[in-house]
Amino acid sequence: MESNLKNENKIIIKPPRSSVGILGWVRENLFSSPFNTVLTLIIATILWFSIIPFLQWAFIDSCWLPDSNCRETNGACWSVISSNYKIILFGFYPQNILWRPITAIILLVSLLIISRNRNYWNKILGYSWIISLVIMGILLKGGIFGLEPVDIEKWGGIILTLLLSVFGLTAAYPLGILLALGRQSKMPVIKTFSVFYIELIRGVPLISLLFMSSVVFPLFLPEGVSINGILRAQVAIIIFTAAYIAEVVRGGLQGMNKGQFEAADSLGLNYSKTMRLIILPQALKIVIPPSVSVLISAFKDTSLVVIIGLYDLLKTTQSTLSEPKWMGFSAEAYIFIAIIYFVCCFFMSNYSRKLEKELDTGL
Repeated sequence: MESNLKNENKIIIKPPRSSVGILGWVRENLFSSPFNTVLTLIIATILWFSIIPFLQWAFIDSCWLPDSNCRETNGACWSVISSNYKIILFGFYPQNILWRPITAIILLVSLLIISRNRNYWNKILGYSWIISLVIMGILLKGGIFGLEPVDIEKWGGIILTLLLSVFGLTAAYPLGILLALGRQSKMPVIKTFSVFYIELIRGVPLISLLFMSSVVFPLFLPEGVSINGILRAQVAIIIFTAAYIAEVVRGGLQGMNKGQFEAADSLGLNYSKTMRLIILPQALKIVIPPSVSVLISAFKDTSLVVIIGLYDLLKTTQSTLSEPKWMGFSAEAYIFIAIIYFVCCFFMSNYSRKLEKELDTGL
């Protein structure tokens, strides 16, 4: 009885409002000391005089409608996007059948979103990818099932960017793993070839490989034989990215404990099973962050194909800005494509963090 009375008579003292919630966080992180207070005020002043004018320029005084006269306003001219989004996003693809690339992009994005969930990683998803890629190829190329044929040279904008990045990164990663294993191999021929390949490719910029594929490589082809420029650029991107992936994976292989190899030997596993079942799963988990950094860089580097005249997202934007009507409004156009690149890179980065967290065993 006495203990119950004591509990009822206890007075619960709540912490002051200034130390909890938003006020508590602001006080602890922004105004915890005189130095932090001064620094917070300086940064707040800079943001006030930079963000407010930007919002005024980007939203309040801006033009959005396709038929707006941007010369009569002091704000942003987003009309350059609303008037030319078909050219920017799809290049010279026939505008009367744009539903085909739009359907292909929606299908690709849907598969990427579904693939983020590891619960769906099974044979059905693998077959879905294969079937969907065939469908996307048929939609874009045409020529069968009554679809109007479209020359691959007309593929541009976001179509070409996604084509180079998705297929390039997908093919470069397994090639990089093979090169990393080759560099760790005890066979002199395989090891020498892998080292030579990796060091040679990593020693030259991607632009040089693109020029080689576009200008020099056709000179060695027999007369009358030609390979599409997009395919040549795709191969150059795959070759370049694979060399960097190989070095990242090699770091993961070197970080493996020798006990893992000894345990595999004690189980009687051969080399292929040891790598496939024990070593590579652990090594690839270790190198997820640097691998994604390489893939993000490779995705952004696809914009370099503009140097060899391919109409990717950057080139189609530049062709739009070459029209006299839109000269002087390049900032708005480049902000638009920067947002597209940011969304794609953020998706890759966010997925890598999610995957790393799911695979974390706490060891």
